[in-house]
Amino acid sequence: MKSASSSKGGKARLSPPSWEAMLTLAMYSFMYIPIIILGVYSFNESRFGSIWEGFSLTWYRKLLGDERLFLALGDSLKIALCAVGVSAVLGTLMAIGLSKYRFPGKSLYLGISYLPLIIPDIAIAVATLVFLASVAIPLSLWTAIAAHMVFCLAYIAIVVSSRLKGLDPNLEEAALDLGATPTQALVKVFIPQLSPAIVSGCLLAFVLSMDDLLISSFTAGDATPLPIEIFSRVRTGIKPDINALSVLLILASGLIAGISEYFRCKSERI
Repeated sequence: MKSASSSKGGKARLSPPSWEAMLTLAMYSFMYIPIIILGVYSFNESRFGSIWEGFSLTWYRKLLGDERLFLALGDSLKIALCAVGVSAVLGTLMAIGLSKYRFPGKSLYLGISYLPLIIPDIAIAVATLVFLASVAIPLSLWTAIAAHMVFCLAYIAIVVSSRLKGLDPNLEEAALDLGATPTQALVKVFIPQLSPAIVSGCLLAFVLSMDDLLISSFTAGDATPLPIEIFSRVRTGIKPDINALSVLLILASGLIAGISEYFRCKSERI
């Protein structure tokens, strides 16, 4: 009785955390602690990252007057917007075609169309450069756009395809029975239901295009997208203004990724 009462009256012992929880904590710490440190030192008044001299917005103000960064940002936006815009149309049509029609070699075509998702960027960059050199096409902003379309198309198509699997196939047949043409059924039935998935895929592809360094460096020619400009500045060491720029890019990417996830979840609930 004494031992039982003492065990009831004593404090409950907490079980030690499992190895799965410890491993998860270690992985998240490895990923996010450097980002937190980067954010803290972006407000450091000192020009040297390892020395804290006080809180300051100097480097954020300096970014606003950096003309080269704005020109590089403009090149990145042109590449990303053009590549995503064309890929949105082609990727949506490709996903619808693969979902509705059957033809010889469909499985092979499906596998080839999704290869950019698994092929390393360096392989895509080298292959694109070799192809452009073999047909004597000079490198420019347009060749970078064409190269970015390779992976943007695959990402948009796979997001739209996942949404197509949840659609009721009878909706198109009902529209056709009511007198709609195949084009009208596509525009007025399919596209409105696919629009959240299309927007989600476009936002995902946009973030990946803005972030790409390898493919851009091989295909951009005289153009200087933002990742190339950043890489050229950090080769000799991290600059405080790059810390500030990195924080802004992380926030913008997180915001776009959050909006993309919202539209993806919205498309699944429709």
